[in-house]
Amino acid sequence: MNVILFGATGVIGRGVLRECLRDDSVESVLAIGRTPLGVTHPKLRERVQDDPSDLSEPDLDATAYDACFFCLGVSSVGMKEEAYRRVTYDLTLAVARPLAAANPALTFVYVSGEGTDSTERGRSMWARVKGRTENDLLQLPFRAYMFRPGIVQPVCGVPSKTRLYRTLYAVAAPLFPLLRRIAPNLVTTTEALGRAMIAVAAAPPGAGVPGRILRPRDINRLATGSDQS
Repeated sequence: MNVILFGATGVIGRGVLRECLRDDSVESVLAIGRTPLGVTHPKLRERVQDDPSDLSEPDLDATAYDACFFCLGVSSVGMKEEAYRRVTYDLTLAVARPLAAANPALTFVYVSGEGTDSTERGRSMWARVKGRTENDLLQLPFRAYMFRPGIVQPVCGVPSKTRLYRTLYAVAAPLFPLLRRIAPNLVTTTEALGRAMIAVAAAPPGAGVPGRILRPRDINRLATGSDQS
């Protein structure tokens, strides 16, 4: 398959990129973002641009791609709802709508978050915005899947570009094995996320995936090829 990847400089996106480059079923990856990745690979092509949602370049033929993995996002901490909506809802739909129109056969995977409010009416600002984003993506004419990963452990040397997060991950690292034992349905890894996205994109339409909204248990099972029943 050929994949478009957004957000490859973040922890989750970097993990997804790693799995795509390692997987023989992925023929090529086009990474679109604002900053260079600093990664070279025969399967990888980069487009660095100020506006990641600008898909107007003539060399980007949406029909040539089988999947889009959208890992781009920001923390809502300290943000007003309007600003958070611009970089969450507006940006995501600005990418998704033209892709869906050009290629309805595309699989679109959106990294959302555990606690997302599908009713769009709750008290939590970020959860409402994510809920609206999910709902509108699910209305588009492609195969859309919402990943709500919960607690994500970076593995396989995947770094965070934020110093605070690097420190937090280092401090929490000894706790992840315990968390996986006592709360296996709340924890996943960057590796599992990448493996699960590839599995979802490779699955025949209507088969092999337990639903359109996938939580840590679903993600972990898809990553390992376990039975979904």
